[in-house]
Amino acid sequence: MKILANDGISASGINQLENSGFEVITEKVNQSDLIEFINNQKIEVILVRSATQIRKDIIDNCSSIKIIGRGGVGMDNIDVNYAKEKGIEVINTPAASSQSVAELVMAHLFSISRFVFDSNRNMPKNGESDFKTLKKKYAKGIELRGKTIGIIGFGRIGQFTAKYALGAGMNVKAFDPFMKKVVIDIEIAHQKIQVPIETCSMNELLTTSDFISLHVPMPEDGKPVLGATEFEAMKNGVRIVNAARGGVVDEDALIKAISSNKVSFAALDVFVGEPNPSTEILNNENISLTPHIGAATGEAQDRIGIELADKIINFYNQ
Repeated sequence: MKILANDGISASGINQLENSGFEVITEKVNQSDLIEFINNQKIEVILVRSATQIRKDIIDNCSSIKIIGRGGVGMDNIDVNYAKEKGIEVINTPAASSQSVAELVMAHLFSISRFVFDSNRNMPKNGESDFKTLKKKYAKGIELRGKTIGIIGFGRIGQFTAKYALGAGMNVKAFDPFMKKVVIDIEIAHQKIQVPIETCSMNELLTTSDFISLHVPMPEDGKPVLGATEFEAMKNGVRIVNAARGGVVDEDALIKAISSNKVSFAALDVFVGEPNPSTEILNNENISLTPHIGAATGEAQDRIGIELADKIINFYNQ
């Protein structure tokens, strides 16, 4: 049985699958050549991350496919419902990357609180000639401790982000229409602390948060979660982090909110139009940028590979 891991898979995942009798192909196949390759090789399982698209054309023309797997959480690049209608198993790895994404969010929170991202741009160019000027420019940072972070979407990644934020001394507010109360388990120095968090309304989160972090899928109607109306409701000087999906934030509205000082800084790991982000976003001095690397740690990729392998093996053992 052949598996095409078109966007790669960890060595631990490959080993587990090969030990169970699967042939794992990690050759990168161009999107336009996928149908021919899958049919010629009689691929039964195709694994993707965010680069490869598995749409209706592939589903209709590749009868050998039994499983479509996404190494990660969001499945915007897969026609999930259509695949299931055709009897294809669709799997993802919701538990594997939560910690890595949450840690990247915290990195961005610290970065936009202390101008780290902008300092790293300017120190190599002007640090020798304008050291005192830059020192003055970056001397108005703020601390995270005591600030309120609003987390939109309180699933696994949102809860992991809350753990780190609580550890940094932040107050946590959360909005999630699917849950009313969550108990966060925090382990510190071999001690476990439980912190209950009751979710609030979106309006309360928007109007009271100093920082806002998004952890939601793209809405089915395609409407951004944060648009002009939501930005208007926020506190002046709020700081935004998006490591969820590019489309959940209206980028044009974000740029306007930054220009008006409604939003002081933003941090983006995901973008509209990936892999070709807007140059206006990329060149904005008040935005910290990373190229969609939330789950890109060795530990997360190992967990993703193992979780995919477990689900594939279990499917064939049924």
